[in-house]
Amino acid sequence: MSIPKEPRQLMINLMYLVLTALLALNVSAEVMNAFFSLDKGMKDTGAIVDRSNEAVMKSIVKEVEAYDSEINKKYRSNAEKAKEVADNFIAYVEGVRKTLFEKAGGPNPKVEGQPKDIRNKDLTTKMFINDGLGKEIEDKVNETRRILLELSDGDSTVARSLPLNIEELPRGVAAKNWPEYKFKQMPVAAVFPILGKLQSDAKNSYSAVLSYIANKVGGEDIKFDKFTPALSAEKSYVISGDRYAADVFLSAYSSTADNISINVNGSNVPLKDGIGRYETGTSGVGERKLNVSINVKNPLTGKTDNYQKEFKYEVGQRSVAVSLDKMNVFYIGVPNPISVSAAGVSSNEVKVTGSGGGISLQDNGGGKYTINVTTPGDASLTVSGGGASQTFQYRVKRIPDPNPRLGGNPKNKGGVMPNGEFKAQGGIAALLENFDFDAKCDVVGFEVTYLPKRQDPITAQNVGARWNPQVAEYINKAKPGDSYFFDDVKCKCPGDAAARNIGGLAYKIR
Repeated sequence: MSIPKEPRQLMINLMYLVLTALLALNVSAEVMNAFFSLDKGMKDTGAIVDRSNEAVMKSIVKEVEAYDSEINKKYRSNAEKAKEVADNFIAYVEGVRKTLFEKAGGPNPKVEGQPKDIRNKDLTTKMFINDGLGKEIEDKVNETRRILLELSDGDSTVARSLPLNIEELPRGVAAKNWPEYKFKQMPVAAVFPILGKLQSDAKNSYSAVLSYIANKVGGEDIKFDKFTPALSAEKSYVISGDRYAADVFLSAYSSTADNISINVNGSNVPLKDGIGRYETGTSGVGERKLNVSINVKNPLTGKTDNYQKEFKYEVGQRSVAVSLDKMNVFYIGVPNPISVSAAGVSSNEVKVTGSGGGISLQDNGGGKYTINVTTPGDASLTVSGGGASQTFQYRVKRIPDPNPRLGGNPKNKGGVMPNGEFKAQGGIAALLENFDFDAKCDVVGFEVTYLPKRQDPITAQNVGARWNPQVAEYINKAKPGDSYFFDDVKCKCPGDAAARNIGGLAYKIR
């Protein structure tokens, strides 16, 4: 092309060349960015495959735990080894990616996720061809594929579906081998999606192995590996004259199975959806037995196994009963727990009502009730249900009188006490001894008489359980030969409207 002599035409030609060069540069940048977009897309797809593989693995583990056998244990182990092999290969390739990223200049401050030197072809040729990294990757691919195939029993279908493979070179290419075909004179940007595809192929190959194992564990064996006859009765206790009805079935049965026969006490039981319903009349009272025999034919092997078990049920008369959990009376001021049962009657049919003694009931479920009363005298409970009804009579009492004890010590009932020990006491407490309920009575006051040796007595009133200052002064004067009298000790227990007098104490100091 001749150079124009006219300056204006020369300038136009130069501008055209510059624009063409800029366009080529832009296209190159777009292509480079496309490589990284492709690499990111494969990562996102790989995350989806990871979640799917995790779900399949959980399903395999659950299936093996439900149907424990040596063959299932073997396939579970194969699945775990396949995951380990795939993970190791993916981690190896990830290490190659990091090394390439660092040698290509590290992070590009202008473009996130890309190295600085994305167009360098000499770097990739040196790493993967001259230094032998490409051949190492090829060997890793072949070894990983071989192990995954072994873990899937060398199945030909799995072999055809494993994407992790060293493909044959296309005809006409100049490359001598797979590493040259994949990496020689490839820009850095183009190598990242190549490596990403290898990682994606490893995940998809692991997925193919898991799919094969899942079919082996859950699809090629009868679902029943252990059998036990089961019986579900309408009532666990039958009233004389009523009919006894129960569902007899093989646990973990298949609703589509036609390979089961059930016999109860020598009679065949008709089946519907794998369940046999057995009915018989009842008379008299006492224990009854059911001998159940179930035959199961394995549709895969044709073998028939027999399973037998004996069941028992009770025939009785209707009756009701109440048992007090603690004592034979109801006490005012404390919750009184009771248990109620009605033989032959469903618990949700039992009703309990009370009257007298200011009685109130709280249903705690399961036949347990809490009774509260407020008035001394008599009370009654009526239990009804299933056509039966019975009334029970009880006494309602106040909490028994507690005993006054010096310092709250059950042993301090009065008598002779050493001088130092007596001064260490802080007051008088009211103790409920041998009382089964959790209750506390509070001392509200008492009278103290201090009788010094060979002197006149001194009397003071004390409000509350602990010594007031005046009484504490008398206590601290105690010396051998002195006497102390605690009279008219009054306390209030739960449920008391007014204080009650519980007696007194007398001590001689030595």
